Amino acid sequence: MTIFEMAREHAVIGSAEAVIGWDQETYLPPAATQFRATQLSWLAARAHELATSDAWRRALEDAEAAAPGHDLKLCANLREMRRTFERATKLPVDLVARESAASSLAKHAWAEARKRAEFATFAPHLQVLLEIAREKAERWGYPNEPYDALLDGYERNTSTAAVAALFESLRPELRRLAACAVAVSAAHAPSLPAGPYPLAAQQRLNAQIAAAIGFDFHAGRIDTTTHPFCTTLGPRDVRLTTRYDESDFTSSLFGVLHEAGHGLYEQGLPCDDYGLPSGSPVSLGIHESQSRLWENHVGRSRAFWNHWYPVAQQHFPQLAGFPMENFLRFLWRAEFSPIRVEADEATYDLHILLRFDIERQMLDGSLAVADIPTAWNEAFRELFGFTPEDDRRGCLQDIHWAMGGLGYFATYSLGNLNAAQLHAAARQDPHLAAACEQANYAPLLAWLRTSVHAHGATLDPADLITHATGTPPSPAAYLAHLQARYL
Repeated sequence: MTIFEMAREHAVIGSAEAVIGWDQETYLPPAATQFRATQLSWLAARAHELATSDAWRRALEDAEAAAPGHDLKLCANLREMRRTFERATKLPVDLVARESAASSLAKHAWAEARKRAEFATFAPHLQVLLEIAREKAERWGYPNEPYDALLDGYERNTSTAAVAALFESLRPELRRLAACAVAVSAAHAPSLPAGPYPLAAQQRLNAQIAAAIGFDFHAGRIDTTTHPFCTTLGPRDVRLTTRYDESDFTSSLFGVLHEAGHGLYEQGLPCDDYGLPSGSPVSLGIHESQSRLWENHVGRSRAFWNHWYPVAQQHFPQLAGFPMENFLRFLWRAEFSPIRVEADEATYDLHILLRFDIERQMLDGSLAVADIPTAWNEAFRELFGFTPEDDRRGCLQDIHWAMGGLGYFATYSLGNLNAAQLHAAARQDPHLAAACEQANYAPLLAWLRTSVHAHGATLDPADLITHATGTPPSPAAYLAHLQARYL
């Protein structure tokens, strides 16, 4: 078998993992949790054995030796396959299997702990996953601190020091913008008319909007879960999930817009290259740029609602007497919320600063698992001015640690910066900008397909942004966007 045939076989195993992982988050009965952990662990081990085998090594070496230097796509694929192989071979298969099983059990424990607002229920599982994360970091190696090794798996060729310096430079301005935006909103933001906003009507509106921005329901669907996510089960099978609040239809809608942004990226990757770097997303910071672009730059814009507010009024009659200007002020309100996924743009990145700091302390051993709730609440009070009511609204709100996703959170803010820069660059085209003003987003999606999606993982994240926008990654467009929208 060639390396490309083996890579596609590896992708099939990964897609099987994704299918039963999606089922675990949506429809799995509680009593099946233990065996599901066994299934996922077995599949993870088989995939890792294949991707680190001598046969894989030989096939990769043969392809590298035969590759013509002028075939840039082939060379990029082989370069990234070599990078992935070198990283994978540093982890023994038993460690990969242990992590998969531990994560599967931890997700169930997290859901129970979150329901009861009781961190102690989740703490033993987090301890196991933290020890695994540290072991992985030591095996991979790192230039300065363990977080470097984990971050590189999500945002390649990005260092913790660079992210920390970026965040520290942004922290004063983000806090100033957040405080000012919250003060303005407190004086001017109206409340949404009282519900109920029936679940079935929300589902119809969400699907209508997702389809209108380009999400292909012949190759995807929307389901319900505790923590919204998007997952790809195959080259033509992208699943979105959201959660519903009958007192506020915008909660599920913006969840769908966010996850549909991820889904549009996955649906835009070259199908024929599924399983290869050229058919894979490049990083979480780029992935998040797609979701934040559609959720915030498109979904919260005046032009979007000029078209969609009359449709929303048809679905929800109580909006009939609520002027669109009031609705927009409701959407653009800023308030200090304990919940990250419900945070507005003006305050969102403060949540990421908190998590980034805490994760670094967890990994370097300066923060014990048992002390996380106290550390979380103290850091939250310093950034937001109040303490979350309980652990469910505090350190238990996100599923990422239960997934084994330590080193992940910084990519959310990187995604915000990338989204603003990409959106600003796209709208330099006057025809595209005019179409967006008419709520016609086909030209914007086409631009993203060409500028971002088509490249897969053949360019580093920073190079991809530079290639798409003409300038290196910068926070300038994002800060300008926040200033214009909120102040």
